[in-house]
Amino acid sequence: MKSETTSTGQTVVTGQILVLAKEPVAGRVKTRLCPPYTPDQAARFAAAALADTLDTVSASAAQVRTLVVDGHYPAPPGWAVTAQRGGPLGERIANAFADRARPGQPTVLIGMDTPQVTARHLDAALTLLNTWGGPDATLGLAADGGWWALGLREPAAAEGLRDIPTSTSDTGDLTLTMLRRSGLRVAMLPVLRDVDTAADAVEAAALCAADSRFAQAVAAVRA
Repeated sequence: MKSETTSTGQTVVTGQILVLAKEPVAGRVKTRLCPPYTPDQAARFAAAALADTLDTVSASAAQVRTLVVDGHYPAPPGWAVTAQRGGPLGERIANAFADRARPGQPTVLIGMDTPQVTARHLDAALTLLNTWGGPDATLGLAADGGWWALGLREPAAAEGLRDIPTSTSDTGDLTLTMLRRSGLRVAMLPVLRDVDTAADAVEAAALCAADSRFAQAVAAVRA
């Protein structure tokens, strides 16, 4: 495994994590939560989920962290920021891998829809990609049929995402098939639930840490 320990005792794993995110503006994010929630409430949920996700990635052992954003959002100190480009989501994901490719370093991409994700999940994905003789890709399927994380030893493998429809019940399966047909060995990460519906929000909030912004936002609305 490619890792090192800093002078403060922190373990750093070779590789980077990309967070694909959208500026949390009412009416543009989490629209499937409306109803029962209002657009303003949905935007607050999105902002809280994104903040939790950024905190989690900051706590991970990744060498590099990048916010790939649609719109404008302040990244934490020490992060890189790049704009999303492209039309369909699959195209934007492929472009994110291409734009941030770092020779010899694996990349893990996640979204802002799983605020319950932990640094342990992310470190495990990067560690697998850094393991000699290990997988070429790591994939975390979502309970709704999509996926919440994709890690690639070689970012160029993301090009196949351009032809895969997103936000469908078989997006995850199609992605897994594409990776395997490309000759990649794929290690599966735990299945997590994306926050797309009101029921998802409640379930994800219950899995978050007590100090989670997302859990607090959901609790405030339900009180």
